[in-house]
This record gives sequence, C-alpha cells and structure tokens, in this order.
Amino acid sequence: MTDHAGKARRFLELHVPGRPLLLPNPWDQGSARLLAWLGFQALATTSSGFAATLGRLDGSVTREEAVGHAAAIAGATELPVSADLENGFADDPAGVADTLALALEAGLAGCSVEDFTGQEDDPIYDAGLAAERVRAAAEVAHRGPVHLVLTARAENYLHGRPDLADTIARLQAYQEAGADVLYAPGPRRLDDIARLVASVDRPVNVLALSGAPPVADLAAAGVSRISVGGGFAFAALGAVVEAATELRQSGTYGFWRHASAGRDAAGSAFDRSEG
Repeated sequence: MTDHAGKARRFLELHVPGRPLLLPNPWDQGSARLLAWLGFQALATTSSGFAATLGRLDGSVTREEAVGHAAAIAGATELPVSADLENGFADDPAGVADTLALALEAGLAGCSVEDFTGQEDDPIYDAGLAAERVRAAAEVAHRGPVHLVLTARAENYLHGRPDLADTIARLQAYQEAGADVLYAPGPRRLDDIARLVASVDRPVNVLALSGAPPVADLAAAGVSRISVGGGFAFAALGAVVEAATELRQSGTYGFWRHASAGRDAAGSAFDRSEG
C-alpha cells in the first residue's frame, strides 16, 4: 500500500474495540523493517526510543529531528506509521497546527499530540488550552484528501496526577475537539481502563507498561489499540547492557544465543537488494 490517503484510511480501520491493534514502536529503520517482517500491521515512532539513539533523554529532540525521523520510519516499510510528536513542539494552537502540517508532508498515516507542557513544575496544560490545541491539530489533520489519524493524549498519570476523573474529562474534550483516537498512558488497573473506554466514543489506546493487564483482558474491556512506547527500544538497550556486562565481568560469550537469533532475523527481514 503506497497511497498516502489509503494508508491513513487503513490505519484508522485497524482500530476495532475488543480486537486491539498491536502497535509496536520501532526506534530506527532497521527495527521498523524487522517488526514489519514479524507481521505487525502498523507502526508508531517512540520519542524516548528515538532520543536514546541520539544519546539523549526524552523531550530533547527538536521538531525537525522528530519529523525527519518519522519520515524515515514511514519510508522504511509499506505499513501505516503514526508519529509520537510529543506536545506538538509548541504551546500555542497555531504552532501545533504547523507541526501537523509537517506530519502530513512526511507521509505519515497518523500522529499523536499530548497535553504535557514539558515543565515539571506545571506539567499539564490548562484543560481549555489543551482542547484548543487538539482542535487546531484536527483542523489540519482532516482538511485535505488525507485523513491523518490524530491521537490526543492525556498525560496526567505520567506526571504525578493520577486523577481518573480529570483524565476522562480531558479525553472527552479532546474527542469533541476532533481527535480520532484517545490515549491516556499510565493507568494499569483494568477497572480504570474499562471506565475510561466506556466514557468516550472514540478508539482508545493503552500503553503496555509493566504490570498492565494482558492483551486478552484489555480486548475484553473494549480497548482498540495497544502500544509499547519506548519498551522495545529499551529492551534492546537492556540486552546490550547484559551482553557487555557478561563480557567485562565474566569474559564469556553467552550473549551470542540472542545475537544469533537477531542476526538470523535481520538476514530474513532485510532486503539484500537494498545493500
């Protein structure tokens, strides 16, 4: 599927309550191609995973870097790709709209915009401003021939504000503002997730954190999408730490058990004709 509008349309169609889209988050072109080879139907970038490839922490990547990275991921496979665009790299709605225009130009099928300000002393945008930012993003995402799938994120739980009622109110406002998918990363209790899903009329994404309910339980609760954020990227870094520690401390090479599996997978997933 090479048609941009078709990819975006297909991406939205994959969001089915009770039959969640498993949306892995590659951190470079190689991991994107590997995940496509493994059979996933769509991909999403990870801001934290990408930042790690640059030797930085999450939140330190520029808009130009993020959009360029997302375009590279989108070009690596034929799958629809959604981009993690953090807070839209702007506080004001007009700036968020400018970022969405760049996302469309990058060939993306979707993107997410969150309500985290980037300021730990005042981490979440005022509810009214946050909804206006989503509305500005939706106007750009939906005004042309490509219906860019807009995911609006409520970040309370990731920033010390585990307030389910406020999170639900925000997602309802973002739905009204035009978001296609709603996402509140952080809740782990199945009852809370089920309440959140029942409170809105749009597909809901859940972040697969440690301790979160398994896929079958989330499906039964009506979840439409499950993503891993930086989980796969940091799992790969964790494997490097284990391998390096073994080499330095034990002088042994047991890491080749996993390395051989990775090498074989890459040999199958990567197209030799591309060098």
